[in-house]
Amino acid sequence: MKSLTNIVAPKGVEEFVGQKHLLSEGKFLRKSIDSGIIKSCLFFGPSGSGKTVLANIIADKIKAKVFRLNAVTSGVAEFKKITDYAKSLFEKETVLVILDEIHHFNKTQQDVLLPSIEKDELIVIGITTENPFFYINKALLSRFLIFEFKKHTKEDLSKILDNSIKKAYGGKIELTDKAREIIINYSDGDARRLLNFLESCVLISKNNLIDEDLIKDFLQNRYVYYDKKDDNHYDIISAFIKSMRGSDPDAALYWLAKMLYAGEDPLFIARRILIAASEDVGLANSMALVVAQSAFEAVKNIGMPEARIILSHAALYVALSPKSNSAYLAIDRAMDEVKNGKERDVPIHLKDSHLDSDFLGDGKGYKYPHDYPHHYVEQVYMTEPKKFYEPSEEGLEPKLNEYLKKVKNEKKT
Repeated sequence: MKSLTNIVAPKGVEEFVGQKHLLSEGKFLRKSIDSGIIKSCLFFGPSGSGKTVLANIIADKIKAKVFRLNAVTSGVAEFKKITDYAKSLFEKETVLVILDEIHHFNKTQQDVLLPSIEKDELIVIGITTENPFFYINKALLSRFLIFEFKKHTKEDLSKILDNSIKKAYGGKIELTDKAREIIINYSDGDARRLLNFLESCVLISKNNLIDEDLIKDFLQNRYVYYDKKDDNHYDIISAFIKSMRGSDPDAALYWLAKMLYAGEDPLFIARRILIAASEDVGLANSMALVVAQSAFEAVKNIGMPEARIILSHAALYVALSPKSNSAYLAIDRAMDEVKNGKERDVPIHLKDSHLDSDFLGDGKGYKYPHDYPHHYVEQVYMTEPKKFYEPSEEGLEPKLNEYLKKVKNEKKT
């Protein structure tokens, strides 16, 4: 028995729903498919966005000999058999390889693809949910046309839902407005998840009616898409950090809650709050670092579910604090100077005097600041001085800068 996904799969690009940025009239990929002239390419994007569906449409359009492989289960030997077959048919028949989860091929396996793709002996459509720029070597990337698929919009999913009910069930399934809204929200841009959910609802429906009461049992524990190994993981932690940096406490709490609900390691989150406390709050409110460090230790000792409260406390403190990235910018400027600037030796009077003071004079002439008014004295701390730290005017930082100005000015007078 065919699954709903197979029954309603579009037969041509004109039936394909979504990815308008790739398939609208006049777009490069659309024109290539319509003309039947396809080069090796890479489809990457989230699950259920239509990558494999479109690859199958292309296979039908160009009337090729198609081999469908999965990089998890296929090896070099299998692919070499296909390349040998393609060479024997070169310019007689088009050979297309649809290679799913291409990111699982290691560098050696990816290198095997290069010669045949370069010589146009076959066409490869690589499919992946991962960012190819992290997982595919540069030599292979340069030979692919790369197309990014996006999550389906709610409009796309609504259209797919209606088309599926019409095509698979003759339009005899009735959906209440609330049930439609829940199904689309639950699908979260994933057409495959939508179709699987619809199929399950139809199986248990009475009188072909799907309403809110019917589907509520499916949503007792809502599935939150959050794979720690893919880009979505990094997107959400990025949104969390940027929300704290942007002083939006509510957004920070939402992304924090999403990570916790999906089972993210609380210590991973605590480390990110620690970084933000110095990078984004910094000297504008140094207590942010103290709070973040305390939160980290508390989370380590307590664990979930109570750790959620501690993480909320720390994230809110960072989000609500005045912001300064002066410490972050200052160390990067100093690191750049060490790497690319003039090399400086330690001045004699700053050197350690314990071992070589008598023979080399190390440490001689050093002025101990605590022996002077305001515990400050002018002396050379770096040859050819260069300014790295630029204070901000936010939070408590101006008061710290005032101290420095005060003691330096009083010394001059």
